[in-house]
Amino acid sequence: VKHSFAPGLDVEAWGYNGSTPGPLIECVEGDQVRIYVTNKLPEATTVHWHGVFLPNGMDGVGGLTQRAIRPGETFKYEWTFRQHGTFMYHSHHDEMTQMAMGLTGMIVVHPRRPPPQWKVDRDFVIMLSEWKIVPGAGRPDPNEMTDFNVLTMNAKAYPGTVPLVCKTGDRVRIRLG
Repeated sequence: VKHSFAPGLDVEAWGYNGSTPGPLIECVEGDQVRIYVTNKLPEATTVHWHGVFLPNGMDGVGGLTQRAIRPGETFKYEWTFRQHGTFMYHSHHDEMTQMAMGLTGMIVVHPRRPPPQWKVDRDFVIMLSEWKIVPGAGRPDPNEMTDFNVLTMNAKAYPGTVPLVCKTGDRVRIRLG
């Protein structure tokens, strides 16, 4: 994935559906989802649905709950959301490398019958990430684990970030992952 963190800070990263973070998955409690993951990476991968109650075989932990998805293969994840909330998804095969390269995303599951006091005017979803980008490098350093130099919101750093626009008096929900 060719990705721009900010003007002049462009890298080759990994992503889902051509972006990092991957697309927001949004549904309602009780919905059945079916997600096909075709591995176009040069190595095996899986997807872990962080915090989601689902069948063990759909948990996405390579070598434990499923066989890793080899390059060129497709795996079908399928389950029914039994809870509402804010969740994340990410690679869970060589996860430190693959997450450091951008394989993350957010999930919002709305309650089937939300209480009236939960109504909001604006609902923002923000994936926070830290990256190590060596000056002049063309990709993030997936081996770094402590000395990060780029902090992003939805994989954007200032001045590439998008403002959270709302009006005075709006009731705002901010979901962080």
